[in-house]
Amino acid sequence: MKTSAKTIITAWLIAGTLDISAAVISFLIFFNGKLIELFQYIASGLFGMKAFSGGLFMAAMGLLFHYFIALSWTVFFYIMYPRLKFLRKNNFLSGILYGIFIWLVMNLIVLELSRVHSVTFGAAHTITGILILMFCVGLPISLIVGNYYSRTQNI
Repeated sequence: MKTSAKTIITAWLIAGTLDISAAVISFLIFFNGKLIELFQYIASGLFGMKAFSGGLFMAAMGLLFHYFIALSWTVFFYIMYPRLKFLRKNNFLSGILYGIFIWLVMNLIVLELSRVHSVTFGAAHTITGILILMFCVGLPISLIVGNYYSRTQNI
C-alpha cells in the first residue's frame, strides 16, 4: 500500500475511533440514554427524525456517516498540510486548532444545513465537544499527517 494512503487510513481510523469512543462516553454521561440513540442521532443528519424509528439499520448508518465524516476531515487536512505553511510550524498546535476549526464548521454550518433536530446544549456539553475534537480528532490527524510529511519531505 502506498505510504500516503496508509497515512490517511491510519489517521482516519485512529481519529474516527477516538472520536466515537469519546462521544459514546460523553453521551452516556450527559444524556444517560440508549447507545443506539447516539448513532441514530448521527443518521438523523440525513434522514431527519425518522432515523430514531429506524432501529439498528439507522444506527449502522449513523456509524457509517461518522466514519465518512472523519475520513473527510482527514483527507482535507492531508491535502491542506503541504499548502498551508503555518500548519507545519507546530503539529501539536495545528492539531488543537484544527479540532476547534472542525467543531466550528460542524456546529455552525454542517449541523445547521442537516436534518438534525435542533437541540440546545449547555456549556459543559459544548466544552466537552470542543475538547473531544481537539484531542481525539485534530491532534491525531495533525501528528500522523505531519509525521508523514516530515519523513517523506513531500512539502
